Amino acid sequence: MVSPLAGTLTQHPIDVEKLRQQFWHPEGEISPVKFGTSGHRGQLGAGFCARHALAIAQAVARIHLEDKIEGPVLCGGDTRLMSHDTAVLCAEVLTANGLHVILPEMALPTPVFSFEIIHGRASACLNGTASHNPPQDMGLKYNPSHGGPAGSELTTRIAQYANEYLKNPAEIKRISLEEARAKGLIKQADLITPYVESLGKMVDFESIRKSGLKIAIHPLGGSSLPFYRAIQEKYQLQNMHIVSQTQDPSFYFIPIDHDGKIRMDPSSKYPMSPLIEYVKSGEYDFAGASDPDADRFGCATAKGGLISPNHALCVMADYLIKHKNPAKDMQIGRTLGTTSLLDRIAKANGYGLDEQNVGFKHFVDGIVGGRYILAGEESAGMSMSGWTPEKDGILAVCLLMEIMSVGGDIATLYQGLTEQYGLPYYTRVDVPTDEEAKKRVQSFKKEDLKDLQSVAGEKVTGVRDSDGIKVYLENAWFLVRPSGTENILKFYAETFVNEQHLQQILEEGRKIFGV
Repeated sequence: MVSPLAGTLTQHPIDVEKLRQQFWHPEGEISPVKFGTSGHRGQLGAGFCARHALAIAQAVARIHLEDKIEGPVLCGGDTRLMSHDTAVLCAEVLTANGLHVILPEMALPTPVFSFEIIHGRASACLNGTASHNPPQDMGLKYNPSHGGPAGSELTTRIAQYANEYLKNPAEIKRISLEEARAKGLIKQADLITPYVESLGKMVDFESIRKSGLKIAIHPLGGSSLPFYRAIQEKYQLQNMHIVSQTQDPSFYFIPIDHDGKIRMDPSSKYPMSPLIEYVKSGEYDFAGASDPDADRFGCATAKGGLISPNHALCVMADYLIKHKNPAKDMQIGRTLGTTSLLDRIAKANGYGLDEQNVGFKHFVDGIVGGRYILAGEESAGMSMSGWTPEKDGILAVCLLMEIMSVGGDIATLYQGLTEQYGLPYYTRVDVPTDEEAKKRVQSFKKEDLKDLQSVAGEKVTGVRDSDGIKVYLENAWFLVRPSGTENILKFYAETFVNEQHLQQILEEGRKIFGV
């Protein structure tokens, strides 16, 4: 059978029962626990299975006991096939170690885990998700007491302990949920109302309601669905319509991505194609989406079609500066691979710019410390001080709804910014590779490029080697970094000159690093 074209619905339904069996009875050698930028992930089976969940949960229990961390652990996950089973396994292990657990029956967005932690109702969380990865994938991430993604020191410790338990599973403690409930170690909680009520302090829903803006929301089959329903009801948004309420772990209803895989990515034009059609046809003015665990956002507008996350972040940053009156000692935070148009917006308005390594964990201290007007990354993650130190796709979509209601089409607003500050030409290329090539790139240091004077006709103004290698030019930059979870090298480049200059940077930059 011929594979379907990108953007069409899959012609190859996923064998859910086979994947379920792989979770409980994996074939082949079990992969060791390895935390990337946000948790351990792998394909159901040897990449991620029940044994991984049990080992990671026992590792977390051990850390809580060693470090005398008090308070319940929130265990849950998104709408993926084995998310709830993973949460149950975690709860069985944690309670066997005497820890209290909050175990919701419903799927839960990643930002809501964080929200519960920072408001003191949970001490930490174990969250079963693989974000927007294909349905065959599964993962487990841990957020400690600050509410954001765990830092490298802590995840290294979790992985070390978990891999010990993979080798010695007899050391893992486990009791049934019935026994845990009988001991009073498991409780339920209302996890929708507090989040939705607090969101009203961050977003002007009254302006959205009065705007008459025609809004389409697509949860992409994810955990945000009941939260968007609650937002719609509480803030009486008759002009907001949830255009898909389907939840199915095969995600068969999501158009396939560029590579023939189902990928619930709200920043890709293929999975987002139904929403793009909604706004192109004039049926809606704005369409917003969140991925399955709702930590990433996507949007499309009548004038701009699918909006790049970089463009949306710039519009959000400019809007927050002009409409929310942030303190002058605050900054815009962005990751290494995110557009430097944010730098120009910050500077022009008298604010600082904080460039961090890839991974939202690097923004945690700044968000908690009240430093960020906005913290964002090119892969469609954002949050801000006064909110959660986790990426929040629901917040982002709602803020973009407010901006559309108050200021006009996101695409028009972005065009205005480029007319004022310059038009950036940006790309990211994922280059297939192997572990050897990834290690070679990782070994590069800025001293290795001390003799590099110019690239693509522009003077080299700096080099950073904290996360891959980033080379700064007079009006451009490029970055190469290995993926933490896949055998690919990510090559980013941006210039304010022209498209031809961007291609020249790509060509010369890839030669420099041999990729």
